[in-house]
Amino acid sequence: MKSYHSFAPGRSSRAAAVSVASVALTAMTLALSGCVNYLGISSNKKIAEPAQYETTQSVPNEGGAWPSLDWANQFGDPQLPKLIAEALEGNPSIAQAQARLAKAQSYIESSRSALFPQVTGSYTWTRERYSPNGLFAPPIGGKWDSENSVLASATWDLDLWGKNRAKLQAAVSQQKAAQAEVQQVRVALATSVASTYNQLAQLYALRDIAQHEIENRQTVGSITNDRVGAGLDTNVEKQTANGNIATSQSSLTDLDGQITVVRYQLGALLGKGPDRGLQIAQPTLNVGDAVTLPDNVPADLVSRRPDLVAARWQVEASMQGVKEAKAEFFPDINLAANFGFDSFGWSDLFLWSSRQIMAGPAIHLPLFDAGALRAQLKGRYADFDLDVANYNQTLINALNDVATQVSSIRSIDRQEGDAQRALDASTKAYQLAVIRYRAGLSPQLQVLNADDNRLAAEQAVTNLKMRRRGLQIGLVKALGGGFDATAIGLAAPPPDGDGAPSQAPSDATETTAASAHAAN
Repeated sequence: MKSYHSFAPGRSSRAAAVSVASVALTAMTLALSGCVNYLGISSNKKIAEPAQYETTQSVPNEGGAWPSLDWANQFGDPQLPKLIAEALEGNPSIAQAQARLAKAQSYIESSRSALFPQVTGSYTWTRERYSPNGLFAPPIGGKWDSENSVLASATWDLDLWGKNRAKLQAAVSQQKAAQAEVQQVRVALATSVASTYNQLAQLYALRDIAQHEIENRQTVGSITNDRVGAGLDTNVEKQTANGNIATSQSSLTDLDGQITVVRYQLGALLGKGPDRGLQIAQPTLNVGDAVTLPDNVPADLVSRRPDLVAARWQVEASMQGVKEAKAEFFPDINLAANFGFDSFGWSDLFLWSSRQIMAGPAIHLPLFDAGALRAQLKGRYADFDLDVANYNQTLINALNDVATQVSSIRSIDRQEGDAQRALDASTKAYQLAVIRYRAGLSPQLQVLNADDNRLAAEQAVTNLKMRRRGLQIGLVKALGGGFDATAIGLAAPPPDGDGAPSQAPSDATETTAASAHAAN
């Protein structure tokens, strides 16, 4: 329901009538504002606090430092930081996230404009022939004439219930969520490059083992040939030795193929073609820094993980969406004014007597909408509940991610000692078996079994070392990859005034927390 009132200067009686009508209409709208209401629509969902989850044993305080943005330098390979920088500079996934951020920024500008008066200008020209048998008698009727109209119009939504302000705050929160998502993409991309690079290092290490294994089996084959010539072995042992050499050569070829595939994957991560991956030099990664967790990981993680920060701002945006939907239930009051000139022909267009003026309020009040506004509010509450659940699940996943990475690293640290001792023992056994086989004291089968055991032990040690480094990279990602929301103005909104986690406004009144967030 909208009502417009006009006045002309010098007509005091008409202005008074307009004023009385405006007051009466305002009183009526306030009296009828209870026709459409949101009673009974609410949510009791709250974002979880890290302290409510038990983590003292799985994520202990160890006095370590949070990852810095140059965390890749710890592995001592100068090529790795360069590859990460190259990926962050030109990868399409970064461009996609930045485009989403730019779109979110445009929503802020659009929402902010609704808080200010809007002014437009228009000009119309109409050429018309008036019928002599119609409204206008001759001499006007029966001839052509032109009407010119120049008009400036201004409107202003008073936003008495904060609908536009809530919409702006929601847009700001969406923009901050998009900023955090850009950082999340950067962290994910950097750690993906490092993990894939570590996989390339692992394949090269296994290739070195395979190459050395070919040499070992060629040595056994040479001994077998000598023994066959001396009548100590048969053609069975000779063909067995040749088959083992061929198997090792096949393994080497397979590893070469895997290395090429991983190089192609690195080229794609860098945002380049597959040939870029072929230009990457063989990795020379070191062990990396000691793994020690920072203190207060659960409490500080909420500002160190960009996915958590993005999820938190999304909750804030949904909460503002609830406030915006609630404001729709109250009267909307807009001020409108027009001023311009209108005349037939050109000569009188800008005369003062050709002026036209209109001003007055427009009031919109929902009286009966068949439940549309209540349905809209329920949808906003559902969005809020979903975003709260998403945040809580993201927090649980983040804590589990850190605990899992640390536990796996500690497990490998314990395994490595046993694996190295197994390798030392199997290597010694293989060497003794070769000596005894050369001296004719042991059969070929004993050498082959010892060689298989030594090869498996060497591969196990290498895989453990590479897996541990991969878990170190995973822990860097789990701890946020050097991201710090407080350092770049993306810290999550403060908790409610009573210290509780953020909660959607109740169905009866706006909570103190919601009002505080709206004012920020």
